[in-house]
Amino acid sequence: MTITLAEEIMLLSLDDESGAAKQREAAGWAVAGGILLELVMAGRVSVTGKHLELTDTTATGQPLLDTRLQLLETWMRGKSRRRVTDWLTKDHAKAVGATLESLRDRGVVLETRHKVLGVFPTRRHPEADGSVERELRDRLDAVVLAGAEPDERTAGLIALIHSAKLGRLVFPDAPRKETAARLAEVADGQWAAEQVRKAIRDMQAAMAAVTVVTIATVT
Repeated sequence: MTITLAEEIMLLSLDDESGAAKQREAAGWAVAGGILLELVMAGRVSVTGKHLELTDTTATGQPLLDTRLQLLETWMRGKSRRRVTDWLTKDHAKAVGATLESLRDRGVVLETRHKVLGVFPTRRHPEADGSVERELRDRLDAVVLAGAEPDERTAGLIALIHSAKLGRLVFPDAPRKETAARLAEVADGQWAAEQVRKAIRDMQAAMAAVTVVTIATVT
């Protein structure tokens, strides 16, 4: 089963048994960034500096991506470009919900409903098909822990994990310093066309900016 970058990040952030999301805020930025990167790699969006542009509104065939593409087109309001940070800020929470729904519809996770303190309804998403995450973690371990060369999609995923500072979540038992260095090495490597790598660098800056704003607002 081929799942999107956003779905991979979401799956990595979920507790397999309880279905609770770990580091939900950081994962949310990475999920929204993952969708945007997929659209860049598919030639539907370009990211240059602080701005994004729609370059092609043709459907990709991936419902999660195509829904976001339609929302982007509406959000652009006929403008040729808008700020990446504005889109990520607007979309990251909704992107998490859409990505969880996509994983549920694919049969990768279940959806259960609970009440916090017996009052506030909440949804959790325990794992239904463990083979998808096992394959994903094996692929990440091979590149980050064993030094294998990544393909374009795996390198893009690692760049997003590095940008959102999710290394400890994804590799909890690995040496922290060595893991961080390898994540940075892959994120900066020659793994894709220059325009895609440049888009990743610009998105990393945007994700860092919105994360700082979020922390400042909360504190």
